[in-house]
Amino acid sequence: MRWHGQSLEARDEAALPGLESLSGLVRTVTTPEFTGMVFHEVQARSVLNRVPGASSMPFEWTVNPYRGCSHACTYCFARGTHEYLELDAGHDFDSQIVVKVNAADVLRRELARPNWQRERVALGTNTDPYQRAEGRYRLMPGIVEALADSGTPLSILTKGTLVRRDLPLLRDAAAVVPVSLAMSIAVADEELRRLIEPGAPSFAARLETVRAATEAGFGVTVFLMPILPHLTDSVAVLDDTLAHLRAAGAARVVFGALHLRAGVKPWFMAWLEREHPELVGAYRGLYRGASVMAPKAYRSWLSARVRPLLRRHGLDGRVEDDGSPRPVQRGPIVTTTRGRAAESERLF
Repeated sequence: MRWHGQSLEARDEAALPGLESLSGLVRTVTTPEFTGMVFHEVQARSVLNRVPGASSMPFEWTVNPYRGCSHACTYCFARGTHEYLELDAGHDFDSQIVVKVNAADVLRRELARPNWQRERVALGTNTDPYQRAEGRYRLMPGIVEALADSGTPLSILTKGTLVRRDLPLLRDAAAVVPVSLAMSIAVADEELRRLIEPGAPSFAARLETVRAATEAGFGVTVFLMPILPHLTDSVAVLDDTLAHLRAAGAARVVFGALHLRAGVKPWFMAWLEREHPELVGAYRGLYRGASVMAPKAYRSWLSARVRPLLRRHGLDGRVEDDGSPRPVQRGPIVTTTRGRAAESERLF
């Protein structure tokens, strides 16, 4: 890794913002509570990251307290970013987790700058801020408090049920700034989910989290993403999934087909060859060469399939890439906006 084998005074200009100096590494930790995982605790110099101007993201600022993610989602778009640390995009991404242990303190200093305009800050745009490591490090309460105390709106996108721990804090924050909550729920079938998201909470646990957040007063958006061609895109599967989301109290659904970026495509295709070899040819046809997105024809077909089901279940919703303007709401009852991962290494 880039912080090994060099002098502590050296600077690596290609490293993460805030980690250019190798003295940022505090310690590397393993613990029986997290078998097979390694935590690299670092002192970050900055945590408030500006989204590049060319990005299509509907937000300008992000905070990512962790790098790597124990959810181990085979399709995760952020896998390739682990290679910037000279770690692989496969097993290392799932098990070698970088933890910015001073994230809240650094953020509070950055938000206190005179030129800070209190623009919305998005959390969960790359790796999940409520992954398992958050149970150990408890970084999010300090981050939420720092944002709320500075008058800065925030949004959270997560698969993690640990967000339930912070619902009282988030409700307090929502009394003074806009707060948006979204839950990512891609796969309802537990057998498939365990194969493709082996470290993530179950479908049932995430539904309960949606229900708990709704009862706490939040209008929760569910990201039904990615929808997997030939695996989760049938009418029966989509209809059943949306019925469960509606019953859990979801206010809105954002849906979209699988993206396969360069860093994740080999990892996902290896999984597909192992678990569903009969679909390899179909996926190669859909994601040819350097194609990241499924063809427009497939996405249009998927949208035409999902929209009537949304209406049937009384759910507000839209396709991920339709370009609709995001809603803006104030007060404790809020919805979130679409939030895909940031597209540049500079976002970490």
